[in-house]
Amino acid sequence: MDRYFQSWCFYKLNDKYVLCASPERYLKKMGSIIISQPVKGTFPRDIANKHQDEINKHNLKFSEKDKRENVIVVDLVRNDLSKVCEAGTVAVEELYGIYSFPNVHQMISTVSGKLKPQAGFSNIIEATFPMGSMTGAPKKRVMELLEKYEYSKRGIYSGTIGYISPEKDFDFNVVIRSIVYNEDTGYISYHTGAGITAGSDAYMEYEECLVKAAAVFKVFGNR
Repeated sequence: MDRYFQSWCFYKLNDKYVLCASPERYLKKMGSIIISQPVKGTFPRDIANKHQDEINKHNLKFSEKDKRENVIVVDLVRNDLSKVCEAGTVAVEELYGIYSFPNVHQMISTVSGKLKPQAGFSNIIEATFPMGSMTGAPKKRVMELLEKYEYSKRGIYSGTIGYISPEKDFDFNVVIRSIVYNEDTGYISYHTGAGITAGSDAYMEYEECLVKAAAVFKVFGNR
């Protein structure tokens, strides 16, 4: 199974553009096997200071708050995949894996299962979308609250971009770390966010958002 995933992609539909550098896999299908790799848990990189960078990586690995956040989403993914996978085949292949990207260290888990023979593409998407890492749990109630409290529509942000092969295998990302451009209006935007739990600290969550947005800031010269 893939342990490292980064979906660099460029998407254009008429006058709408997406430039995406997502580190998260929503779903990958290979024959009868399907995997999901939810990302929950983020610490900044310190490329200029290798010692501090290793400390940051260590702190993420042993962060109880980030582990709790991660396992909530893993359980949600397991539940979603169980709807389209054969009984007893859904398994957590890796829990709390730590992976380093250019700007951040991420905590990534891997969940897999063997699809039921009758599970088609539409069944799989219906059972798993939107992805748990972008909603939290319980998914239905969270989506109701997002609709109530979020000031702007997410659009393609926290959605997915990917491909389907002629053999009906597929690989789809989670649209985060992305710039969205509307050529007609000249409007450029990007979203970022952080998972909220009972143990969250508002200041730390805000700082996490800035860490995630740092790469986009660089694109625009930190303006």
